[in-house]
Amino acid sequence: MTSTPQTAPVTLRPHPADGRLAVLRLDRAPVNALDQAMWDLLAAAAAELHDPGSPYRAVVITGGPKHFAAGADIREMVDLTPEEFDRRNRVLQGAFHGLATAPQIVLAAVNGYALGGGCELALAADFRVAGSRTVLGLPEVTLGIMPGSGGTQRLAHVVGLPRAKDLVLSGRRVAAEEALAIGLVDRVVDDAEVFDSAVEQALGFARGPLALRHAKRALDASVALPIEAGLALEADLIAACFGSEDAQRGLRSFLADGPGKASFTGR
Repeated sequence: MTSTPQTAPVTLRPHPADGRLAVLRLDRAPVNALDQAMWDLLAAAAAELHDPGSPYRAVVITGGPKHFAAGADIREMVDLTPEEFDRRNRVLQGAFHGLATAPQIVLAAVNGYALGGGCELALAADFRVAGSRTVLGLPEVTLGIMPGSGGTQRLAHVVGLPRAKDLVLSGRRVAAEEALAIGLVDRVVDDAEVFDSAVEQALGFARGPLALRHAKRALDASVALPIEAGLALEADLIAACFGSEDAQRGLRSFLADGPGKASFTGR
């Protein structure tokens, strides 16, 4: 993915301010409709983030200043056989799952339309920063289908089951302020500030301790594991944290200088 030409519709690049922050950019005018070539590129980007040798510790997903992604490219889908669609949809579902489970802290910088697959991509992030004119939704039922790339699963975890049913079963669109009120996005800022705001937050994660990676894993597991298994995982992960260079830096810095003064290496 790092050798992908800059003109490719999906690129994963280090941010110039800090090479530990990756920018995953969608670039397919006019509205970043996700064609099948992009599905494969998103899967490759997710695989790169899971590589143990990845230098990245945080990721910002962006579709640029106009639109995040207005869903899958329906023109490509309409002539697929059910078998072909099933095979291809599992690629996109797998790509989004890979992004959702990436060890890095992932933020979505959402402008304009985030509909269908675009909304599902935003849901794969840990945090969502939206512009004031952003519109989100899962309108698949209005096309006679349903969300199939994580939307029926992640939306309920983000906004609760009753609200998820409302959005999925009605197919209605949600403006930014309502999205903020129901927890679908975490912050709403001016449209021109979305990317920079997400980057500022992501840089804090990129410069944070290794503990962030372990804490994300434990939190994500909490929605699936019985409490006993979750506590066992938590115990294992805090032990791993304690053995890290970051923990020694953080604990000793606290004693010497007080809280919030430590600098971390991510090791």
